[in-house]
Amino acid sequence: MRQSERAPSIIPGADQTVYLVLDDFGELGQVWREMDVEATDLETVITDMLDGQYKNPVWVIGFNVAEGWAGDVSEDIAHEIRRRCDLQMREVPANLQNFVQRQEARADGSQLPHN
Repeated sequence: MRQSERAPSIIPGADQTVYLVLDDFGELGQVWREMDVEATDLETVITDMLDGQYKNPVWVIGFNVAEGWAGDVSEDIAHEIRRRCDLQMREVPANLQNFVQRQEARADGSQLPHN
């Protein structure tokens, strides 16, 4: 297979990790949220989630083409959301509660019903 000499447009730098969020809009379905290329870093995604930019996040994937990996980072994201809320002595925002609870249950090996 011949490799393209041009890098895909989603990867602005040679070594950048990109995070994408699958959001659930209920009856309208689930979508990978459109994001500006500069807003796909870990800090921006977590901040946007905490600020209510996502209706009902289901899954977060991360990938780094230069390092050759991709995977589900939902559990790590949920842990960081919980940690930040605990440090700020506030509740996990309502739009993130299902996401965080699902990931915590998954980490504990228990099952929660999917919405």
